[in-house]
This record gives sequence, C-alpha cells and structure tokens, in this order.
Amino acid sequence: MTGFARAEVATGTDEEANRSQLLWEARSINHRYLEVQLKVPDFCRGLETELRQLATAKLGRGRVEASLSVRSTDQQGPPAHLNTAVLQQVVTHLKAVSSALPNPSPVSPLDVLRWPGLLEADERDPAELFPHVLASFTTVIADLDEARAREGARIAEMLERRLEEIEVHVADVVRRLPDVLARIRERMAERIAALGVPANPERLEQEIALLAQKIDVSEELDRLGAHIAEFRDNLKSDVPIGRRLDFLVQELNREANTLASKSADTETTRRAVDMKVLIEQIREQVQNVE
Repeated sequence: MTGFARAEVATGTDEEANRSQLLWEARSINHRYLEVQLKVPDFCRGLETELRQLATAKLGRGRVEASLSVRSTDQQGPPAHLNTAVLQQVVTHLKAVSSALPNPSPVSPLDVLRWPGLLEADERDPAELFPHVLASFTTVIADLDEARAREGARIAEMLERRLEEIEVHVADVVRRLPDVLARIRERMAERIAALGVPANPERLEQEIALLAQKIDVSEELDRLGAHIAEFRDNLKSDVPIGRRLDFLVQELNREANTLASKSADTETTRRAVDMKVLIEQIREQVQNVE
C-alpha cells in the first residue's frame, strides 16, 4: 500500500538552551511482506530495534522507508566553556613568537578565541532526545497508516466498479444461454438437412444433449458469482486481505478462461475476454492492497 507522512516536533521551550527540531518523513510502497528501512543519525542507532517494533505493531505489509533529521533551533548556539589547557598552550606559543620578533603587534583576545579547540561546546546528552524520537516516530507511522487507509478506500471503490462490470458480463452470458443452445440445435438440424439423409430424432436429441453438456458454462458462471461475493466480503474486512484477494483474482481468472474455452458463440467469447481484461485490472490494484 502506498502512502506518505511527515511529522515535525520541537524539543524544549524558547527559554531552554540546546533546543532541537526533529523531522520524520515516512513513505511506503507495495511489498510482499513488511520491510522497514530506517535512516537515522548515529546517536539513534540503538533505537532501531524499538522503532522497527513500533512500525510492525501498526503496519502489516509494504516496504516502508523512514528518515529522521535533527537540527538545532537555538540561534545563539549551545553553551561553551574555555579549554584552559589549550589556552595555556596558545599563550606559551604567543610568548615564544613575540620574543623572536623585533616589533611584535599586540594580539587581540578575540583572535585567541578563534583558535581551534579553545572553545568547546557543551554537548547535549543524546539520550535526552530518545523519548521525542520515539514519540514523533509513533506519530508519523500513525499518519502513514491513515494515508494508506485513504489509498485503500480509493482502491476499494475502483475494485467495486470492476466487479460490477464483471457482473454485467456474467448476467448477459446467463441471459443468452437458452438462445445459444437454440442456435446450436438449428445449426445441427441444417447440417443434417444439407446431407440429404433422414435423421433419427432420438439420436439427434442425444447428440444435442451431449453437446449442450460439453458447452454448459453454468457452473463457471456460478463460481464467478461466488468469488465476486467473497471478494466483496473481504473488502469490508478490517484485517490484511491482500494475499486472500490475490488468490481470489486467480480463481476469477481461471473461471473466465474456462468460460472462454467452452464458449460456443462469438458473443460469449467476447464477454469472457472483457472479463479477463477487468480481472487483470483488479489484479494490478490488488498488488497494492495490504
């Protein structure tokens, strides 16, 4: 089932330092089973198992790709402290350089502060973000599930329209069955008459009965109706139905093929082909159903 969701959350308040912005993006496409691919910062690697469990508890099928980006929202930057050891080294080097020069220029303290490693940021403990990461991931997965549900409803409407079209073809074939048998009887009588030999009425009826049995498609039509009814029942279910619908599509296609092979007239064959086209359209959409 396809879907996309986005969840953004800010940690901390405006008065707090080291505030962060967490952004989750999740998308899913059809897949035979559930496959969760995570792209998270290094400090979240230890959460991957728990994140996968959260996704598995909510989603049943599909290839899910979720990515997390984290950025600081503190415009002043995180607090920092002075590395006194580095400062002492800088002072020692400045004294050595100044003593070696004839007329050394004074050194600005701001220039000293720019020395790499002199100011060290007070880094936030990554574990403080873990609850926010898990909570925002739960939100984005729930939103993704809702997006998939909306897509599922749209697919269900399309499938229902295709089922209704198949039923129209089935009803037409059922309605024409007596006419098809009558035309077979007429053609057989015409061929016997063309031979110019008398026909045994009893034997003729036996042959017609055998032929009618051979081309009888009532059983296939009944099974088509039963499969369509079961298909509809599954569409109303709240549990994953993708695999079951895929099986029912195979059964629908099998009955349509049998109907075409047993067809005794062009119109029935055309109807069977139209059914197969509709069933193929259903099959393509069923691949996207969880």
